[in-house]
Amino acid sequence: MKFSANLGFLWTERPLPDAIRAAKAAGFDAVECHWPYDTPVDAVNDALQETGLPMLGLNTVRGAPGENGLTALPGRETEARAAIDQAIAYAVATRTRAIHVMAGNASGPKARAMFLDNLRYARAACPDDILLLIEPLNRHDAPHYFLRTTDQASDLLAELNDPGVKMMFDCYHVARTEGDVVIRLEALLPFIGHIQFAAVPDRGVPDQGELNYPFVFKRITALGWTRPLGAEYRPGNETDQTLGWLRAAKAGA
Repeated sequence: MKFSANLGFLWTERPLPDAIRAAKAAGFDAVECHWPYDTPVDAVNDALQETGLPMLGLNTVRGAPGENGLTALPGRETEARAAIDQAIAYAVATRTRAIHVMAGNASGPKARAMFLDNLRYARAACPDDILLLIEPLNRHDAPHYFLRTTDQASDLLAELNDPGVKMMFDCYHVARTEGDVVIRLEALLPFIGHIQFAAVPDRGVPDQGELNYPFVFKRITALGWTRPLGAEYRPGNETDQTLGWLRAAKAGA
């Protein structure tokens, strides 16, 4: 089984290029990030080339404090598309494989229509080898976020009917809002483009909490999933001191 280090949460005390190197040293197979735009592309590419790790994903910007994205916000189309263009440019320059298009805090039919229109814009603007991702966020951490459930996400994906747009299935978010993580993974597999995980309910290190990740990982493997799983947890300590779960998972692979 392969794992990706989400550098939005792991090794955040280090500059992004050094965090990439730390992920390699720790035994990760890939990296992903949130908002890398303040880091020069050349520095990121040097670290990726040095380590041989692929960059799996990055996010469109959040917008103003409290917005949590722009893509579903009515009346913000120009800013949303500028954020999409920014993400595409950075992804192309760093050979990043996917872009999480953040919806933002909105609700209602106008927000839904805006989200779909902007996703269509993003797909038209994006190279075919870069996947677009949408992610339901749980109601506890993001109570006003537009995209809240896997059912809502799969309905939107069915309407888009575009293989270049998939769901980011975060086991933590799904467990907090919906439960039945493994059952939902099995049912939604055709819609899923990336899988992330963290402990439930505190989003901490995945070797504790309510969700039995050794079992979840085995089920994911049984489903035929071969791409790296994204470790997007809050370490609550120095990241290197929290990686017993990674060593155990690799030993059991």
